[in-house]
Amino acid sequence: MADTSGNADTTGSTATGNTGETGKALSGPRKSSWKYIGPGIVVAATGVGAGDLVATLIAGSNFGYTLLWAAVIGCLVKISLAEAAGRWHLSTGRTLFDGWASLGRWTSWFFVVYVVIWGFVYGAAAMSSSGLPLQALFPDVMDLEWWAVLTGLVGLVFVWFNKYEVFEKVMTVLVGVMFVVTVYLAIRVTPNLGDAFAGLLPVLPDEKDSILNTLGLIGGVGGTITLAAYGYWVNAKGWTNTGWMKVMRLDNRVAYITTGIFVISMLFVGAELLHSSNVAIASGDKGLIQLGDILEDEYGTATAKFFLIGFFATSFTSLIGVWHGVSLMFADFVERYRKDRADRATGEGKPPAGKTTSGEGPTSSEGSVSGEGSAPSEGSTSGEEVASGARERSWPFRAYLLWLTFPPIVLLFQGEPFRLIILYGVLGAAFLPFLALTLVWLLNSSRTPTEWRNGILSNSMLTIAGLIFVILCVKQIWDQPWSEFF
Repeated sequence: MADTSGNADTTGSTATGNTGETGKALSGPRKSSWKYIGPGIVVAATGVGAGDLVATLIAGSNFGYTLLWAAVIGCLVKISLAEAAGRWHLSTGRTLFDGWASLGRWTSWFFVVYVVIWGFVYGAAAMSSSGLPLQALFPDVMDLEWWAVLTGLVGLVFVWFNKYEVFEKVMTVLVGVMFVVTVYLAIRVTPNLGDAFAGLLPVLPDEKDSILNTLGLIGGVGGTITLAAYGYWVNAKGWTNTGWMKVMRLDNRVAYITTGIFVISMLFVGAELLHSSNVAIASGDKGLIQLGDILEDEYGTATAKFFLIGFFATSFTSLIGVWHGVSLMFADFVERYRKDRADRATGEGKPPAGKTTSGEGPTSSEGSVSGEGSAPSEGSTSGEEVASGARERSWPFRAYLLWLTFPPIVLLFQGEPFRLIILYGVLGAAFLPFLALTLVWLLNSSRTPTEWRNGILSNSMLTIAGLIFVILCVKQIWDQPWSEFF
């Protein structure tokens, strides 16, 4: 029976050795446990970059604690998106890109254009962000550009030669550093807890564009393509079927509770250290360097250095997280494309009886998928292939790693092309509406087993997320200097 809450209970179906409707054994623990947590830590670390911390600092600086409630809602929205991506992977046994491909070729075109342009510009931004705190910590060693190149090369070598298990352990250590630093700063500035609790009430600031500023904070809390990569990390961990559903949901909640702590801590710092003193900082990564100077003046050199270490951990986790997660997604895209071409070349492109051309899988007379999940269509890609580690050793994975690292180095030394930055901004703004609305489509269709389709809560959260991201996307497109583009 479909779960109307969007959180179907897996009790009784997750024990190792239990079987689904098709008689296939479901591997998984008897109950969810903290010891299994992993992909959630990775997605939290990757999703919260230096830009997110600065945006939250500026919100605290401008509005004090007024928008604390918006930061909390932002975390809840992202929980629903990541849970939906993970649920698709586990309930169908298919990857998210395979689901997108079943919606039509337009999804593949959007994805490939997005990852090529986005990866080129993001690579330079991530390397620069990771190099900034290192230059501040070691100012006389070398210029920022060379620190940036060094971090990119270290990220490349690390992801190239290590599998998911090692990657997850390193990310966990860096998250620990981020956690200690942000919580320490939040305590150090002595937050006004009364005002903080009052900030949980949904009140808009009495400022121009307050609605758009609020939506921007909600949409910017750890929200990037890494939300889509979450399902891939779930598979890479070895979770490939519904036996792991409860564990995935616990893992996902841990991810965004952790994200919430980071964001709320930085909002406290902005509210107490900047708002009360009427101090403004620049947007972007350089705002954190300014914050380091302010911390040094207020609390001494040791606190400033400690903060810069946390700044580096925040930036570098985003770098290696994207290097790994988006490369996995690109490798999946290439594998799907190669299988489609092979099927067409051998004349096997037509789906067998019982399968639809959309890739929905065999259906019963009521239109619901029979058995545990939709049988993969010709050319489909599965979560078990990701879990085997084959993707991490594939040439597309490593080719995209190289794309993220070497071409962006040119941008570090020559500046970013104006038109490319506009396209980057537009495509980046369009990705989260694309993710939210396609997840609504996939998880309400016969592509997903009946038991695991969206309930009222999931549909509500994903729809709200989609609407927020559409509004922010339209604003981003509207704000671009199109007259100068042409």
